[in-house]
Amino acid sequence: METDAPPKKTRIQRERQQEILAVALDAFSENGFRGASINQIAKSAGMSTPRLLYHFNDKEALYRALLRSTILLWLGPLQKLQDSDDPVEELCRYIRRKLVMSQKYPRESRLFAGEILIGVPRAGDELFEPLRTTFDEKIALFLNWMDAGKITRQDPHHLMYSIWATTQHYADFEAQIDELSPEKSPTLFSDAENFLIPMYRKMLSPE
Repeated sequence: METDAPPKKTRIQRERQQEILAVALDAFSENGFRGASINQIAKSAGMSTPRLLYHFNDKEALYRALLRSTILLWLGPLQKLQDSDDPVEELCRYIRRKLVMSQKYPRESRLFAGEILIGVPRAGDELFEPLRTTFDEKIALFLNWMDAGKITRQDPHHLMYSIWATTQHYADFEAQIDELSPEKSPTLFSDAENFLIPMYRKMLSPE
């Protein structure tokens, strides 16, 4: 049985939703799901709460829409990681992309990290399935490189986790870095690249 497709949003509706999501990103990344108030988000967006709820049914729907867009953003650098005759340099390019993401999108990174820390109770499998699928593909790629002797053999999952940990740290723990070593802030990401790339290149290069 055919069903009517949902009506397409107008340009103004799409733009207004993007404005709401931008404000919600600040609220959720700073305060988490529980701490963020739908009334405050509406106020910050310059609209009434009923008007916000016209675009998103409730706080849950707003949060899921924001998390979905964040996951798609997160996927970009990972999807660009492709098979290569020089996988060490391919991985170094991925590390650079992850650092750029941490520098440009720290709020998105903190939102994603916060959701992971609490066990993604609201995310649902359908939201994370694209990330899970891409992750599995890249783990298989790592194993192929190891089998071919192109990178050193090690646990491919921990290799991926370590890349994520060492690059996202600069976004997720920005406040800690600013507190402990404020003198590092002006050149933080270029210094991070100069430290991480040689470290991973040495670790990954076959003997």
